[in-house]
Amino acid sequence: MKKKSLTLIILTLILLPTSFLFVSQSVKAEHSDDYFITNVNHEITILYNGYIIINDAINLVGNASQEATIKSIKIGFPFQYGANFLDCQAYDVSQTFNVNVNVPFEGHMSFYAVEVVFPEPLNITKGKEYTFNVGFILSNNLFYMIETGKFVLDFPAYPSLTKPVANCSVKLNLPESATNITIVKNDGNVNTAQYFKENLSAFAYYPANLIFSLSEDKLQLFDVEELKREITISGLGEISGSDSYYIISKMSKEIAAIEVVLPPNASIVGAYDQFGRKFESTPSLVDAETNRYRIALTLPVESYKSTRFTVKYSLPSQNYLNAQGENSEFNCSSLLFRNIDYYVKQSSVSILLPEGARLRAPETVAYADSFSLSRNVFQEALTLNMQGVSPLNNILPLKSNLQIIYTYNPLWLSFRPTLWIWALSLLGCAIVLFWKRPKAAVPVTVPTIAVQLSPETIKSFVNSYEEKKRIISELKSLETGARKGKIPRRRYKVRKRTLETRLSALSRKLAEYKEKMRVAGGKYADLMRQLEVAETEINEVEANIRSIKMRHRRGDLSLEAYRKLLSDYEHRKERAETTINGVLLRLREDIR
Repeated sequence: MKKKSLTLIILTLILLPTSFLFVSQSVKAEHSDDYFITNVNHEITILYNGYIIINDAINLVGNASQEATIKSIKIGFPFQYGANFLDCQAYDVSQTFNVNVNVPFEGHMSFYAVEVVFPEPLNITKGKEYTFNVGFILSNNLFYMIETGKFVLDFPAYPSLTKPVANCSVKLNLPESATNITIVKNDGNVNTAQYFKENLSAFAYYPANLIFSLSEDKLQLFDVEELKREITISGLGEISGSDSYYIISKMSKEIAAIEVVLPPNASIVGAYDQFGRKFESTPSLVDAETNRYRIALTLPVESYKSTRFTVKYSLPSQNYLNAQGENSEFNCSSLLFRNIDYYVKQSSVSILLPEGARLRAPETVAYADSFSLSRNVFQEALTLNMQGVSPLNNILPLKSNLQIIYTYNPLWLSFRPTLWIWALSLLGCAIVLFWKRPKAAVPVTVPTIAVQLSPETIKSFVNSYEEKKRIISELKSLETGARKGKIPRRRYKVRKRTLETRLSALSRKLAEYKEKMRVAGGKYADLMRQLEVAETEINEVEANIRSIKMRHRRGDLSLEAYRKLLSDYEHRKERAETTINGVLLRLREDIR
């Protein structure tokens, strides 16, 4: 047992120095000056809608005495800006790099850092030199207006790296009309948009504030929640486009006009509201190089309110289309929101091909977060969906290039006219068939001269009509008596049934007499017409009287209005009854 313990102690004494040596060498390798950062160009740009782009151009020089490589490098800024981080792109002159966001920063908790992973490990042997860029985009919550025409930007004054920087130059890109510039930072305030610092320490922590004045609306605070671009290609190669915006104001005052960037060579520009009504003012060209237009809104956007509008335009086919027989090549690169200087949260580009066209190899479309191809009976449409569109997306030309190839037979140009011709032909055939159909029999005309009616027929009609009037009057009296309780209920029912049976028989008999008199023509037909008009008037008036009585009982009609309406209806009823009595009187004269 003592021998085993002695052996363990000897082994421990031998291995302990070796372990210390290994750890010491590891730490030395980790913190050795295997490369230097000689220069960083720290450039800050405020986008038109208040978002911030930070672009750091980093120059790295190898210093390893033996061949060595690094796989990645970390860069960051004070942690307070991390909540406003939106996107990061790392690239050099030929390619983009993968970026891991929100990574540990060598044990420093007060920083937000990203890790740039090189496609291939960088050789940092002494004398090797590399230059690459890291671009960040931050939200417009860091940019605000303290009073009319005076703005404040909260930004990191310098980049934060894991190694010192020999020379760091800083430039803030502001509108030309910006004045009264003041930058407040811990290592000293400056009054210009450019400054310089030598020997910037590792893990530099320098929050700063930029204060400046701007009289024009070259910068405005708003969010572009959605931007939908729709490009339509006709069979003749004509190209039309429309950009639909959904924005939310973050200004403390109204936004009366907005500047937007259209595709290159766009012309015949018009702006419309969300209901399709054209704006009163025609969009004006602000910058021909970027094809930037100023849109004067008919209704200004109130503070922290939203609006939608659409800009429509035409595009020259010679700049976008290259037709070779049935194959056409459409260059979409410049349609992918190039030259924009504002941040768009959600965007899409839809390309509607001509009717009959078919897209070739749609699976080769790799640009955008997602794409979809919709097909109906005659037309195809390709839609590209993108999130977080900004100038960072167009850093490398290769990434933004997109061309689609589709096949199209010019015979499809006659498709719509042929449909119209067929429709008109079918309509013409239907009209001809209708015109040539067998004619209906010519109706027999009733002579206008009255046919002599026998006195007995006229007398029977008059007597029957008088009896009808008497029965109707008796029914009304019966109803009134029953309502007042003067007639027993059983007697009322029996008597009412008898009178209604008699009235029904008289109505059928009178209908026969009326038909005979209408056929007789002359004055008899005219008297029957007057009689029917008067009867219709009485029926309508009685229905209206019942209606106003019910409304008056429910309280829907005041007493004064009820009395007025009742008086009017009774006068109309009296006039109709006078007409009926006049008709019966003239018929009695013919009996004599």
